[in-house]
Amino acid sequence: MAREFQRGHKARLSDLTAGTDLYVGVQITAPGVTFDISCFGLDADERLSDDRYFIFYNQPKSPEESIQQLGAQAGDTESFRVTLDRVPDGVRHLYFTATIDGDGEMSQVATGYIRIVAGGEEVARYPFTGAEFSTERAVMLGDIYFKDVWRFAAIGQGFDGGLAALLKNFGGEVLEEQEDEQPQQSQTDGQSNAAPGFAPPPAAPDGDACDGGEGAAAGC
Repeated sequence: MAREFQRGHKARLSDLTAGTDLYVGVQITAPGVTFDISCFGLDADERLSDDRYFIFYNQPKSPEESIQQLGAQAGDTESFRVTLDRVPDGVRHLYFTATIDGDGEMSQVATGYIRIVAGGEEVARYPFTGAEFSTERAVMLGDIYFKDVWRFAAIGQGFDGGLAALLKNFGGEVLEEQEDEQPQQSQTDGQSNAAPGFAPPPAAPDGDACDGGEGAAAGC
């Protein structure tokens, strides 16, 4: 059963799954608003020291393919494959972000989530709504980061400046403001012995509210 996170919660990934080849899905519903969803591979100082680790629609994978953008599927607006065993030592944070393309504010979000899936089974989800935001145009949703071991933090911190401000914050040439550390660390029960291989979640059935697009529900 998937562990549900609230903003600020953290957990060791090994407490969620033995898997290291992960699917990360993001779903956002906001009628009339378009989002660009990206992953920033940052160094230990949370800086984009190598811009080849800014994974987005124009650069869908890192050099060694440890981070890959997969597109919309299984009810998710965007999805990624993260192979932790292949992430280079210089990359210690994987920030998953959403920025508004065009007009709109994050307060217009009806429902959304970021989730982690291992071996086709959802193991973690951070759901959010526009009530958590106001005029922000970019938001950091979650961070898979290395601190002795790989961990996950639900962030939910937004910035008014959009993508350019976010990139600037990370030391790139176009983004936003600084994020805060999340408080409490969450403990979860250990999972099975065998590490599941990579597999996306099952495809949403036809007619299901989870079949992607703007009508998808956060509870999918």
